[in-house]
Amino acid sequence: MLWIEKYRPGSSQEIVGQDPVIRHLTSFAGSGTVPHLILTGPHGTGKSVAIECFAKDLYKENWEQNTTVFQTADIFLQGKTMLEQDERYAHLYQKNQSLITNFKYIIKWYASLRPLDAEFKLLVFEDAHALTREAQQALRRIMERTSSTCRFIFSTTNQSAIIPAITSRCLPLFFAPVEQGVMLRYLRMIMEHEKPDSSSCSDDDLDLIVQTASGDMRRAILLMQVALVTGRCQDLFGIAQSDTATIAASAITALKEGDVRSATRRFESLMIDYGLSGSEVLFEIRTILQREYNHPALAIAIADAEYRMRHAHNEYVQMGALTAEIQEIFT
Repeated sequence: MLWIEKYRPGSSQEIVGQDPVIRHLTSFAGSGTVPHLILTGPHGTGKSVAIECFAKDLYKENWEQNTTVFQTADIFLQGKTMLEQDERYAHLYQKNQSLITNFKYIIKWYASLRPLDAEFKLLVFEDAHALTREAQQALRRIMERTSSTCRFIFSTTNQSAIIPAITSRCLPLFFAPVEQGVMLRYLRMIMEHEKPDSSSCSDDDLDLIVQTASGDMRRAILLMQVALVTGRCQDLFGIAQSDTATIAASAITALKEGDVRSATRRFESLMIDYGLSGSEVLFEIRTILQREYNHPALAIAIADAEYRMRHAHNEYVQMGALTAEIQEIFT
């Protein structure tokens, strides 16, 4: 059994590293006063499990009946095929209608269902950055009409992909990367509980896992399990090499060769196809540049880009500016 499932928190009290957010959610559940929410933050920081635990606190034994989760990335990447084959949507799917028409009809249908022993129910949109602009405009109108019986929760790694008409109606809650000390204590707890016979990770190995995970608790647990099973604690960087890191590295290579257009396409692909936020793309770029180039001007360029990205709305514009600046430094 995967440890990420075995040690998945079953209650709000078991979620580690996100105390400020959990306090807010616990308060909402206790008072029964829940606004529309946007949960934003990097992968593996606890957004999905926090929603599940929040629903349990709010509805007790009826939490599944009063919580509907839409995997928006699957819907908009797989299209009508997914709606036709998924048992949750097949009875609502209209073959002669477009994807967006089907999406709006399905959301309206679920929003019209009465909550069970509660004043309102939760409609949760995982990977909300995958929602098209037209879909978000439709959701805005549905939110206005059903606010008395539904609460909308958007979970995303890229809040800037959500249109202002929705963000202005929601309370944002940020899930920060899990601190290294918190992650290290949790990994030690898991290792003590598992008591592996054949091999174990030393403190140095655990430090390496924490560094490699970069605030992603799910990734850290998975890496530790792989390291213990394979006995390859020292090869974690090779094990953890991701598609996103490979794409970022190829973009940097393209910039070094003067191909700005190709590099821009690859950086945008990380945000569009892989769902990374601008800050996550900057992290991939920073890691590569520090390892292979370590140039002060590059460090300053990334720092300036991160500052602008946190104070501006359009991450794509800022990423394009950084791309051009890196290319100038290389030349």
